[in-house]
Amino acid sequence: MKKYFVASLFLLIASISLSYAQKNPPAAGFNAAGSDAKAIALADEAMDAMGGRKNWDKTRYITWNFFGSRRLTWDKWTGDVRIDYLKSDQTTLLNVNTEKGRVMKNGQELTQPDSVAKYVKQGKSAWINDAYWLLMPYKLKDSGVTLKYMGMDKTEEGADAEKVQLTFENVGDTPQNKYHVWISPESHMVTQWAYFAKADNEKANFVLPWKNYKQHGKIMLSGDRGPRQITEIQVFDNLPKAVFESFEKPSL
Repeated sequence: MKKYFVASLFLLIASISLSYAQKNPPAAGFNAAGSDAKAIALADEAMDAMGGRKNWDKTRYITWNFFGSRRLTWDKWTGDVRIDYLKSDQTTLLNVNTEKGRVMKNGQELTQPDSVAKYVKQGKSAWINDAYWLLMPYKLKDSGVTLKYMGMDKTEEGADAEKVQLTFENVGDTPQNKYHVWISPESHMVTQWAYFAKADNEKANFVLPWKNYKQHGKIMLSGDRGPRQITEIQVFDNLPKAVFESFEKPSL
């Protein structure tokens, strides 16, 4: 009887994990073979808790203020991004898929191709960084990611959490990075992360919380990183094309 119960429980857990996985298929290039099944299951549960893959895929426009230095507006469907630099007179309009764009700096649109390319490249790097700070829980099964389950742990605030390691291969600007994320067994949401500049480093460069999730559209987002705050987070179903085509600052 005991063996039957254990086998039934195992099948139930496997069935639930499969259900989550079917609702949250990995991006092409996700290292499923090299990832732990438990870590993958936690990633799927996190996606579900954040609003679900269906609602994430339907979410189109996201805008946010990154630590008071940049305001970004992203069309997730087309790859168009607007970056207004808040500490200098610069706006960059680019597409992160084509890596083409336009730049307004100090009241003048840049026309020299090398200068435009330089600032567009900087803009894409800013978007990669800033979007990850806001949206990382939705990207746990991205291309080039390997997930490793590291067991139960405590966050710095003393809460129980399941710890997952993220490493990368041939993606982004800094594939040598490593992250640890702590996922609540109750809410299934990320509650803390740690960043390591190099994957073989044992000491984290920083450890910060993910707190105060709020619903935006049909998804959950957190901008509270303890001493650092992502603000003015908004999700839109529709935005005028001028947001991504005109240097005139929009009122959102």
